Amino acid sequence: MKPAGTPTRPGDTKTTDYESLKQRIHGKLVDKLDLSRIGELEGDVLRREIRLVVEHLCDTEETLLNRNERERLVDEVLDETFGLGPLEALLKDPSISDILINGPKNIYAERRGKVEKTKVTFRDNKHLMQIIDRIISKVGRRVDETCPMVDARMMDGSRFNAIIPPLALDGAAVSIRRFGSNPLKLEDLLNYKAFTPEMVMLLEGAIKARLNIIISGGTGSGKTTLLNTLSSFIPNTDRIITIEDAAELQLQQEHVVRLETRPANIEGKGMINATDLVRNALRMRPERIIIGECRGPETLDMLQAMNTGHEGSMTTLHANTPRDAIARMETMIMMAGFELPLKAMRAQIASAVDLIVQVNRLQGGPRKITSITEIVGMEQDTVVMQDIYRFDKLGMDEAGRAYGQFMATGIRPTFMSRLESSGVRLPASAFRERVMMED
Repeated sequence: MKPAGTPTRPGDTKTTDYESLKQRIHGKLVDKLDLSRIGELEGDVLRREIRLVVEHLCDTEETLLNRNERERLVDEVLDETFGLGPLEALLKDPSISDILINGPKNIYAERRGKVEKTKVTFRDNKHLMQIIDRIISKVGRRVDETCPMVDARMMDGSRFNAIIPPLALDGAAVSIRRFGSNPLKLEDLLNYKAFTPEMVMLLEGAIKARLNIIISGGTGSGKTTLLNTLSSFIPNTDRIITIEDAAELQLQQEHVVRLETRPANIEGKGMINATDLVRNALRMRPERIIIGECRGPETLDMLQAMNTGHEGSMTTLHANTPRDAIARMETMIMMAGFELPLKAMRAQIASAVDLIVQVNRLQGGPRKITSITEIVGMEQDTVVMQDIYRFDKLGMDEAGRAYGQFMATGIRPTFMSRLESSGVRLPASAFRERVMMED
């Protein structure tokens, strides 16, 4: 009977030998590196020179590697030295939108809306922790037993989250939400049928007319991607201040001030939260404030900013429907510690917010704007809302992917006069009740 951990297939033995070889060469490379000279070389020049050293080290090993295996080994040693080790292969694949790591041996990737297990593995949990530390140290974050959870951004703009033992029982768990250095543009989302041209015209006009917009949706529904895309309609002359927990927005305007919250230090001091940043932003002469996500007391400060001369501001929040978004804002206002009457809270919301854009991730992976809803005002204690556009789900296709149709409800927004006074004119046919597009 074989002891636990003994390879049972020839391929397992070959994989183990390959990993041992890679570790040996990597160890020799670290011993040979002249750290004082490394700082003087440019990235590409350094990588070329180190490649020559690695190839020489491969020659010193008595191994029977073919040309392709040798090239792969050299690349992987370089990734281990300068990059993110096994993650580099996944990060170079543009078709991957999410990378999910459940311990060192179970790595999953989402491609075109479907999650599948990859062949990528780490040697052990220590190896995985080294890569996690390499990622978060670049943005001044830390993770250890005293602070076993971390949110950060990667150098390409992707969102990074890790939770480590003892909270994660089977090794460190990592989630990477990819945005990439080239975020999706408006044309890309139109090609994916995430919304219709009529919806784009309305949202472009609303942003140019300085309406306050909230993007609502569930986790992974595309809120941040849509916020990035819509921000392209903001005039280049506006002074924009962005506030985020982990900086992900990639605005293309020139006059942008980016602010990021700061977690507490090891002594539990020095924390700067979104509420602090919103209050400080009001003293920085902003023309628009964009909060990456409202999830707490900062919601009240954001609504007050929208009501006091900072029109054209935007934020995202987690909610399943526009009506749920109103209820969620009420809850987050109460988190600020003020005992406001329900009617006063709703009046504040109705006065501050003009549009709620609802986005959802449907079964099978497609992400859609499922409704664009105008907040009309108050009627007694109720916030009055009306859908201008919506997406009706009709069923599932053979591949398990949801399909439906975009509808114009026939309602003309009450803010049309504000759009027209800002020089934005939309054709009356854009709001005629009809099916706009089928998907």
